[in-house]
Amino acid sequence: MRALLTGGAGFVGSHLAETLLEQGHAVSVIDDLSTGSIENIAPLKRHPRFEYVIDTIMNEPLVAELIDGADVVYHLAAAVGVQLIVEAPVRTIETNVHGTEVVLKHACKKGRTVVIFSTSEVYGKSAAVPFREDADLVLGPTPKHRWAYACSKALDEFLALAYARERKLPIIVVRLFNTVGPRQSGRYGMVIPRFVKQALTGAPLTVYGDGRQTRCFTHVGDVVRALLKLVDEPRALGNVFNLGTTEEISILDLASRVQAVTGSSSKITFVPYDEAYDEGFEDMPRRVPDLTRVEQLIGYRPTMTLDDTLRQVAEHTMGTLEAARS
Repeated sequence: MRALLTGGAGFVGSHLAETLLEQGHAVSVIDDLSTGSIENIAPLKRHPRFEYVIDTIMNEPLVAELIDGADVVYHLAAAVGVQLIVEAPVRTIETNVHGTEVVLKHACKKGRTVVIFSTSEVYGKSAAVPFREDADLVLGPTPKHRWAYACSKALDEFLALAYARERKLPIIVVRLFNTVGPRQSGRYGMVIPRFVKQALTGAPLTVYGDGRQTRCFTHVGDVVRALLKLVDEPRALGNVFNLGTTEEISILDLASRVQAVTGSSSKITFVPYDEAYDEGFEDMPRRVPDLTRVEQLIGYRPTMTLDDTLRQVAEHTMGTLEAARS
């Protein structure tokens, strides 16, 4: 099988590419490196079944050619990270909506299976925790740019499901809940790599808001294994799946866990949302997935604990810091 990964030089995409190659598949990657990194796929460049191109998915002729040579498309390319979303709302909407439109249109011409990567953000301000795939979505007002990302990803889902229903395109939608692990960047607001780097460099761990907001952090390896099982399961087609863990932790407690795992003496400081992002920023107090659907279909069970994940991230970050100093 040949898999095409849009945004494949990103954090999740590079881990997925590695696993696909290990399983004997061929992998093609397209990435404009706006949020991904060539370093993420550098170890794969000499693999005989791996190829990549640095370009945007807005390049329709190129995307059409790549899809033509693929059996399955993992559509990861998107604007990601709360900080980027707040700072560049136009780019967020155009990349997420038009980019998905391009991929679906050309995949439909060839009847290729497409995995659409969505996000827990689509649940918005819903208080119906844990979040079920068939639950109502509750988004904030349009003047709050923070909700542009959630809305754009929800529109991606609507469009993908419309292609599945009207044009019989084989699609799967996955909503990721705070996927973490080695190689994730903290540049755009991802909290674990940011905390770990701060802890290892002796900088204060900056908690946004009061730190009582809770999240569930999922190791990228567990997500990748679930993705491959879903693609091999015909009953997954045309459906939406939460992928995450139900191990819930507050951001303040997460900062303490990072201190403990890294042995850091860094202090914890608090930064108001208005200062961290923009005035009137809204956040979700809890974000917990209902995993019943994916558990029943493929027997999904997360295997990595949060402490295991933090240790891996710390080891990777330490190696990166040492390489930068040498």
